[in-house]
Amino acid sequence: MDSALPTTQAKTEAGGSAQRNTLTITDNRTGHSYEVPITHDTIRASDLRKIKVEEVDFGMMSYDPAFNNTASCISRVTYIDGDKGILRYRGYPIEQLAEKSTYLETAYLLLHGELPNAAQLKDWQYHVLHHTYIHESIKKFLDGFHYDAHPMGMLISTIAGLSTFYPDAKHIFDADSRKKQTYRLIGKMPTLAAFSYRHTLGMPYIYPDNDLSYTGNFLNMLFRTSETRYRPNPTLEHALDVLFILHADHEQNCSANTIRGVGSSHVDPFSAAAAATAALYGPLHGGANEEALRLLMEIGSVQKVPEFIKRVKAGETRLMGFGHRIYKNYDPRARIIKKIAYEVFDLMGKNPLLEIALECERIALEDEYFVKRKLYPNVDFYTGLIYQSMGFPMTMFPVLFAIPRMSGWIAQWEEMLLDPEQKIARPRQIYLGYDTRSYQPIEDRS
Repeated sequence: MDSALPTTQAKTEAGGSAQRNTLTITDNRTGHSYEVPITHDTIRASDLRKIKVEEVDFGMMSYDPAFNNTASCISRVTYIDGDKGILRYRGYPIEQLAEKSTYLETAYLLLHGELPNAAQLKDWQYHVLHHTYIHESIKKFLDGFHYDAHPMGMLISTIAGLSTFYPDAKHIFDADSRKKQTYRLIGKMPTLAAFSYRHTLGMPYIYPDNDLSYTGNFLNMLFRTSETRYRPNPTLEHALDVLFILHADHEQNCSANTIRGVGSSHVDPFSAAAAATAALYGPLHGGANEEALRLLMEIGSVQKVPEFIKRVKAGETRLMGFGHRIYKNYDPRARIIKKIAYEVFDLMGKNPLLEIALECERIALEDEYFVKRKLYPNVDFYTGLIYQSMGFPMTMFPVLFAIPRMSGWIAQWEEMLLDPEQKIARPRQIYLGYDTRSYQPIEDRS
């Protein structure tokens, strides 16, 4: 008798073995074996349904809380190899885009799949920048918020509110309509963010200046006071542009999964984008850079870093800004941001928290506890330091994340929408509650 072949191989007539892209599963409850196709090192969860004890059974399911090892879609937008520290948009390394591209050009790449030529980029920039103005009634909407309302809460609400101003957005399978909503969402995000910021300060709103760049115009709406014409500092304008590129997309993260899930109901893109923005609001996602900055403030001085690291290793606290769900290597975005940080500090003055951050990084990169666990600085560790040095309050940090992520969200949303395999998101569950029970009148309940 022939010895058993690996499950991915089969005997050929010549006696050799040929690759067989299947997985053989033996159910020890019944002794039955099942052959499941393998595509891209993946099996379809629905193929497990044929594994049953009784014919009337629902069939086998996979249990995967938080989607740790489940692919919910096929995507061509962003590629990450966390073990090697690789991040690419549409095949382009993030390092090259951060060095050579602009945010709007990168946004075009994410949405269209290719870098634009000169004419395409000019047309794209024109349409985005000429959709920066918002309806005057939205200003009234913003004025309804209390002066100390969180800017992120205001942003979520106003994005959702835009769907009532543009009812044509519901025509999601009309390519021209989708294009127009893309212009609107990417164009209006800096305006909504800046107006939310100005509202918290009690300062008058500054209208867009479309002679400026995308990030230059944002700085204008944020910080202009009595100038006849605002001229953004080139260093800050460039730093913000690079940060926007680095935050534009990051594969199937919490907020990308949200816009795909909500969008799968075929709601308009404004409502779906508002849901994604709400997902980003959480401290484990878009609020992580704020938490990292608070941690550095809590440590207080370089002298206190060793004691704090000791507490981390004892499991008493966490070192925010270190480690990543995906990256088991140095986050490639963190290397770029660290360089940008020094450019900003040379202009604005060194952030007093920088020395604490550098000491935390030095110890963590040398200490076996962190090295063994592959806890390297992530994108959030230095981002907060830069934003604080530029004059942003911590409440604005997740807002600054949401602005560039809009291009990635729309790319993910449109890819989901046009994928014929996608249906309305509806996960299964493992029910462990009560079996059938009979209703009892209240007087009979103990």
